[in-house]
Amino acid sequence: QVQLVESGGGLAQAGGSLRLSCAASGRTFSKYVVGWFRQSPGKERQFVAAISRSGGSTYYTDSVKGRFTISRDSAKNTVYLQMHSLEPEDTAVYHCAAGLVMSGTSGAYQHWGQGTRVTVSS
Repeated sequence: QVQLVESGGGLAQAGGSLRLSCAASGRTFSKYVVGWFRQSPGKERQFVAAISRSGGSTYYTDSVKGRFTISRDSAKNTVYLQMHSLEPEDTAVYHCAAGLVMSGTSGAYQHWGQGTRVTVSS
C-alpha cells in the first residue's frame, strides 16, 4: 500500500512557473510508475505526464511537452512536476497516481493522492 500527498499548487500568472511535489509513504514506492493527471471543472481527467520506476523513462501529453518536466527522487520518495510557461488552460486540480504499468490511462493507476489546485491567471 502506498499513500500519496501532493503539494506545491497555487496561483501563478501566465508565463510563470510552479513545481508540484508528490510525496509517498511506504518502502515500496520505488516499484511504482508514477503519473500526473489533471482535472478542470466540467472536464474529464486528463493525463499529463508519467515516469518509470527508475526515472529513466518519461512520457508527456502533447500539450505540455517542452514546458513540463517530471522527475523523481527515490531517496525522498517524491516525484516532482516542474511546470514552466504556464497557460490559463493549465488551470486544474493536479493529482499524482502510482501504478504498475506506465500508461496515459487513469485506470492503470491504483493509488491516488487528493490533488493540489493550480490556477493560472492571464
